[in-house]
Amino acid sequence: SDQSIDDKLGVANGSTRETRLAQDLRPHYAQIDTLAAEFPADTNYLYSTYHATASDVAPSNRKKVLVLGAGVYRIGSSVEFDWCCVNAVQTLSELGYETIMLNYNPETVSTDYDVCDRLVFDEVSLESVLDLYEREKPDGVIVSMGGQIPNNLAMRLHRAGVRILGTDPEDIDRAENRKIFSALLDSLGIDQPVWRHVTEASAAGSIVEQLGGFPVLVRPSYVLSGAAMSIAHEPVELGRILARAKRVSPDHPVVVSKFETRAREIEIDAVADKGELVLWAISEHIEDAGVHSGDATLVLPPQGVYIATIRRIKRIAAELAAALRITGPFNVQFLAKHNLVKVIECNLRASRSFPFVSKVTGANFAAEATRRMLGVAGGTNCASLDLDHVGVKVPMFSFARLAGVDPMLGVEMASTGEVGCLGDDLHEALLAALAAVGFRIPRKGVLLSLGPIEDKYWFADEARLIHEQLRLPIYATEGTADALLGLGIPCKPVAKKPGAGPTAMDLMDSGEIDLVVNVPREYDEYGRPDGYLIRRRAVETGTPLFTDLQLARAVIEALWRKRDEGLSVRAWQDYLRN
Repeated sequence: SDQSIDDKLGVANGSTRETRLAQDLRPHYAQIDTLAAEFPADTNYLYSTYHATASDVAPSNRKKVLVLGAGVYRIGSSVEFDWCCVNAVQTLSELGYETIMLNYNPETVSTDYDVCDRLVFDEVSLESVLDLYEREKPDGVIVSMGGQIPNNLAMRLHRAGVRILGTDPEDIDRAENRKIFSALLDSLGIDQPVWRHVTEASAAGSIVEQLGGFPVLVRPSYVLSGAAMSIAHEPVELGRILARAKRVSPDHPVVVSKFETRAREIEIDAVADKGELVLWAISEHIEDAGVHSGDATLVLPPQGVYIATIRRIKRIAAELAAALRITGPFNVQFLAKHNLVKVIECNLRASRSFPFVSKVTGANFAAEATRRMLGVAGGTNCASLDLDHVGVKVPMFSFARLAGVDPMLGVEMASTGEVGCLGDDLHEALLAALAAVGFRIPRKGVLLSLGPIEDKYWFADEARLIHEQLRLPIYATEGTADALLGLGIPCKPVAKKPGAGPTAMDLMDSGEIDLVVNVPREYDEYGRPDGYLIRRRAVETGTPLFTDLQLARAVIEALWRKRDEGLSVRAWQDYLRN
């Protein structure tokens, strides 16, 4: 690649490209032979190559748009962004545009033969986009549907003269740059978690004190989308996280922000047109803040959020849309606590929850965003709070395939899939979605290991439901058992480690426990949360496991509410007709 040659020669970025173009060295575009050379291939599958003297197809003279895909499926970017790309392409086709898709994953719908007019099966990089743009001369490029990879190219493409459709790349950069975006929030009077830059590891302790003490959220500056982010609960863990960052310096600062405990994370997915909010949907996480949005259980419409909080969130989204002059899709993530709202981040692109909110509300957010980016006003449906049904999206994990990995959830995304389900209420939708990812209703016994003392008492009502309504025996680790027995809730104490009677692992092995609620209480000298052996054995035995107290409470309540009812099965269209 041009970049590799630049690096090997030690020359400035772009030098190789300039030299190559000056020598008229450009790739040709060949058709992928889908017929094994038995018949002449006539496909819309193309790839770039220098091993040709001419291209197999010539550019058309039609008006056209190039859409940048999401690339390979991986943690953080999967079928959600592919759905957005496909709906963008279909909308462009309806508007009379020739559609060109640049993507390189054979497992995606966007690379199916009948989705777009022309598929270029190549990497989504600056070099490949520029070469294709100069050849096809499209009316514009859409970078906001394929997730973070194409979004990261926006400014570099803009500087190279590429016409980016939708929000101006300069405004995209204002949202991506933490310091600039923070200043924008301050200028608008919008609250945000307190944060500082750490440029020397030795100064981390004093900065934590300035922020008000532990816990703190640590994010190395050279990563995106939750990668390598961590929550530090005590000094040893903070030191371990900073060591993992490899180097901390003025050129590679680490962002440390105050982590809000007992806060709820809320998201708004939206479409704007020239800074005006035209389509929006607000969703809430069941889990407390600290679980990555891709791993959280998402609920739409929100079921436990103050009306005043919802109004404040919509107002902030409208203010940000105007200040950043957004045209197209965007997503804002918030922290809400005691009716106070703080902005975590704003992504000026489609989010991984765009398909979910589109399916639940019946309004296609990706299609509407595409129309707005092309200057075509469409009909909008903002009745996302006035629905007669509830949608729940739950994550799917692959911890069983990863030997030794602790199945704890945190700020770095871990899920490898997701399922969305609808129901007449939260309980029905939640249980249906959990069943779809393998959850089994407990029939034999429940293990409780409930972390800090306040968590033990906070879960007392649910523990009573397990005993009195679900009529299941409760097994509890030592501290949890003491608290429950003190409240008059019958339970059987179990040992955490071998040598002191039957352990939780023994009971899972024998099948006497078929649901585990394990919330870490403390951290050892290595900064590791306790209860690892219990969590790992639950994964290995296929025992349903919950490590978030809020989600566990919601599940127990749902099991109680629906204990005498079956889950209804209805088509998606039937919900939308109501």
